[in-house]
Amino acid sequence: MSESTDRYESAVVRYLEAWNAAEPDALTKAVAAAWSADGRYTDPLADVRGHEGIAAVISAAHEQFPGFTFRLAGTIDGHHDIARFGWELVDERDGSAPVAGFDVITLDDDGRIRDVHGFLDRVPA
Repeated sequence: MSESTDRYESAVVRYLEAWNAAEPDALTKAVAAAWSADGRYTDPLADVRGHEGIAAVISAAHEQFPGFTFRLAGTIDGHHDIARFGWELVDERDGSAPVAGFDVITLDDDGRIRDVHGFLDRVPA
């Protein structure tokens, strides 16, 4: 794996750690580790900037889907500070994944996320 691939993988690992952080202090730290201070998160349901806004979107997802975790689906592809990857929201009780999506992230010079452009591929009825 090249150094640049490591950079994308590290960013996605931190991103998923933030999405899986349920406790408020852990969430605050994970969002700060993953996103730049003025980072942005955009998907069909949200468009927020800054750590507090991003943490609020993640908290809302935990409230809507208690007992679920986010996991990588497939491989990470990246070039020129941009990476794309699929993910699933998995029910820890039965392993089902009723929600799945695809995200494109842009990294800053420190390897933290500047922008997320999220797409929802599968959502519950």
